Amino acid sequence: GDAAEEDVGAELTRPLDKGEVLKNLNKFYKRKEIQRLGSENGLDARLFHQAFISFRKYIMESSSVSADLHIILNDICCGAGHVDDLFPFFLRHAKQIFPMLDCMDDLRKISDLRLPPNWYPDARAIQRKIIFHAGPTNSGKTYHAIQRFLSAKSGIYCGPLKLLAHEIFQKSNDAVSMLYYLPTSLVLEQSHDCMFVKSCSYEVAVIDEIQMIRDPSRGWAWTRALLGLCAEEIHICGEAAAIDLVTELMYTTGEEVEVRNYKRLTPLTVLDYALESLDNLRPGDCIVCFSKNDIYSISRQIEARGLECAVIYGSLPPGTKLEQAKKFNDPDDPCKILVATDAIGMGLNLCIKRIIFNSIVKPTVNEKGEKEIDSITTSQALQIAGRAGRYSSSFKQGEVTTMHRDDLVQLKEILSEPVRPVKAAGLHPTPEQIEMFAYHLPDATLSNLIDIFVSLSQVDGLYFVCNIDDFKFLADMIQHIPLNLRSRYVFCTAPLNRKEPFVCTTLLKFARQFSRNEPLTFDWLCRHTKWPLPAPKNIKELVHLEAVHDVFDLYLWLSYRFMDMFPDAVLVRDIQKKLDDIIQVGVCNITKLIRASQSAAAPGTAEVLSEDFPLSRTKRDTRVVSDHRGEDLKSHGRGSLANRLLREGLLTQEMLRQLESEWQDQHRNGRYGLETDS
Repeated sequence: GDAAEEDVGAELTRPLDKGEVLKNLNKFYKRKEIQRLGSENGLDARLFHQAFISFRKYIMESSSVSADLHIILNDICCGAGHVDDLFPFFLRHAKQIFPMLDCMDDLRKISDLRLPPNWYPDARAIQRKIIFHAGPTNSGKTYHAIQRFLSAKSGIYCGPLKLLAHEIFQKSNDAVSMLYYLPTSLVLEQSHDCMFVKSCSYEVAVIDEIQMIRDPSRGWAWTRALLGLCAEEIHICGEAAAIDLVTELMYTTGEEVEVRNYKRLTPLTVLDYALESLDNLRPGDCIVCFSKNDIYSISRQIEARGLECAVIYGSLPPGTKLEQAKKFNDPDDPCKILVATDAIGMGLNLCIKRIIFNSIVKPTVNEKGEKEIDSITTSQALQIAGRAGRYSSSFKQGEVTTMHRDDLVQLKEILSEPVRPVKAAGLHPTPEQIEMFAYHLPDATLSNLIDIFVSLSQVDGLYFVCNIDDFKFLADMIQHIPLNLRSRYVFCTAPLNRKEPFVCTTLLKFARQFSRNEPLTFDWLCRHTKWPLPAPKNIKELVHLEAVHDVFDLYLWLSYRFMDMFPDAVLVRDIQKKLDDIIQVGVCNITKLIRASQSAAAPGTAEVLSEDFPLSRTKRDTRVVSDHRGEDLKSHGRGSLANRLLREGLLTQEMLRQLESEWQDQHRNGRYGLETDS
């Protein structure tokens, strides 16, 4: 049919000169009037560009075009027409590749996020009392909020870590009617909307670490809690930097905020000297690292000096973290040193005298999914440093320093800077909004629906749309599995780390069996995880046990949402406790595990684990590298520069092996120096 139409077009006119056609298409694209018309029809700059590229490709690469378009193109090339005459054909093509253009007005209304308080009519129906407990770490702000929580007839606690929820659960025991924690990764947690916010009302609610409302991945969860919780009193705890934003958000709901300011209960001193050597460690010291590799390396060096140390990092189960903290806090235990990541910044009561930053640069993942290295923020530094010198501990005064001398100058600068005010709160589309999108775009995948929603969304200055990469990753992973949209959405909100292959594979199997309407039983889970599991013999086995613990967490999370399909939550909770005990044994023997891992590794391996994603250095970390380069070469001997770069994330294990291979090649070929462009 197309060939026949093209023949008609060519018969009525003549064959097209593709060179002339291309020139006129490019003129069409550059016309401001055409860009304005595109915008009026729902094509923003990005969509307009994509639509034009596709339209141009269709015309230039097709063996035939429709007769009417052929005639218009010929007229333009002959000077008998104007490039603007192409717009109806361009728009017709754009609507074929972007179906949402036909219902753009409806989609814009659905994705209008400028009035989030209106999403929670039940919360708006009551007059809530809002109390903001503001202050630094170790100021008693959370203590006062929890005291009111414990005296209430009913309450809910919302915090950023399972460990915090676990601690509050232990304190409250049977006094709490419901306990819940906000997600620890990008999790579109709908319990706020359906299970808790809409159907539950409390006397008291506590929202901890409110400053995380600005988190680019997780901030939406704090926003939903703040706007949507149905409670007579809402006690908010966090940094004073969030007071103005919370006050303004509550102004839009018609609620006033009572601010209670707290000061630190114990003094904190920034020392004028760095630790410089592990030989200078004292009882009550805590070395803070920003990677598990550093944890493994330093803990082994400490135990090589005849000292015992406790180890705490983020992926450890809550029970293991608490046991390690108990070991470190016990005055009768010989363990007097703690090696930890910034996981200690929240949710653990620790008797720390001195915080020692092993590094002041921290790996992060940017909006493109690339790894960056940058100095920690003032907020992060204060949160961690503030763990030293606890009011109720044996150390009434806290101290903070760094491992390396050059880092101390920069740490003092960071700590002296004011904490930047929290300017905006995170948002994320609800399942109801995505379902309405799907009604208009029935052929779009969930990942595409989310993309289109975010591209069309409108927010005011108090809000921003959170990063959706983790959600899209899971959506693409399970796209081929037949699920209804609501179930698919829930699976994509699961709290997991997408860098853990075993956990991601398990979610995929969960979704596949769920789609067959086959319950995920305890026996099935045991077969999949090969439970029961032995104690780990090396670091790799310990890491796998941590992943299995996350799988059990994933099962329990899904059991709250699909009770019939995940029916054995009680049994899973029991074996998760047993697994926690096994992991504790591994962590207590971590030095032996490191030694076993290194003896099994290839010669020259500098680290136990590697980071398998690309680095993108920022401007600040370039300065950090140059600051340390001279000291490394002069003071620490051969190999220490590589160790330092590995520790700071500027060099990966794979890069180190490649450099070693290249150096050996040059040595064999008699080239000992570095090649130059000359």
